[in-house]
Amino acid sequence: MMLDGRVAIVTGAGGGLGRAHALYLARQGAKVAVNDLTQEAADRVAAEITAAGGQAFGVAASVTDEAAVAAMVAKVIERWDRIDILISNAGILRDKSFAKMSLDDFRLVVDVHLMGAAVCAKAVWEIMRTQGYGRIVMTTSSSGLYGNFGQANYGAAKMALVGLMQTLAIEGEKYGVRVNCLAPTAATGMTEGVLSPESLERLKPELVSPGLLALVVEDAPTRTVLCAGAGHFAVANITLTDGRYIGERLDAGQALIAQWDGVADRAGEIVPAYGFTQAERELASAGLSAPVSARS
Repeated sequence: MMLDGRVAIVTGAGGGLGRAHALYLARQGAKVAVNDLTQEAADRVAAEITAAGGQAFGVAASVTDEAAVAAMVAKVIERWDRIDILISNAGILRDKSFAKMSLDDFRLVVDVHLMGAAVCAKAVWEIMRTQGYGRIVMTTSSSGLYGNFGQANYGAAKMALVGLMQTLAIEGEKYGVRVNCLAPTAATGMTEGVLSPESLERLKPELVSPGLLALVVEDAPTRTVLCAGAGHFAVANITLTDGRYIGERLDAGQALIAQWDGVADRAGEIVPAYGFTQAERELASAGLSAPVSARS
């Protein structure tokens, strides 16, 4: 069992994908704090784990409630004295076309997915830094990476989680904290009515959860977006093309349009090691170099 002795928190684990994650991590040897909005749902999954010989307990908390999340983390520390893994899985849908979507529904989805993940990460961050070990997995989505009709709120929140992951991975690296994203496709309450019955049968949540193992083990990567569904796994990247230098000129806009094919040419594109890579490249093309202080 590759996670023997590790302690994990899985949010939104009372059913669906979160439940599959909690059960899978427990089978790999992890002690699991099963989080959900209701104690009943959390306890039910924790009972499944203990019945199978694992260690788990349920804890009810909304991921958007800082005090409740802090209390959850305190309970885990009190019981098991450490937290090695955080799986931020809790989420909701409020799908509508942007024209018909209320801003309240936009805010709610962003609050649960983005702020909920940030609240939970903040609650365990200092613990992981101090112990010199941590694995955090944010749940992103193809809707955020590539867009999806009727999911402006969901897609915005899910892509924002990639940005959060990128920065936390950089900041946590020297403390042994590795942060990644999982982009699942699974048959859950959130996908019923969206995909065909035949597709849903192939997209069992249990087929996604093994992707977690690669993201939380000792030699896990960091700053990775792993896409998983139906037993298939792939890595998504945000790339930067080589581009073209146009410079300071009155017709810069027109020149950009004329050279658009070259600017967008993907030959030689890179995956930047950090955000300031863009500025470094731009200054280099202008014959300058970026100050070292700007890279930290």
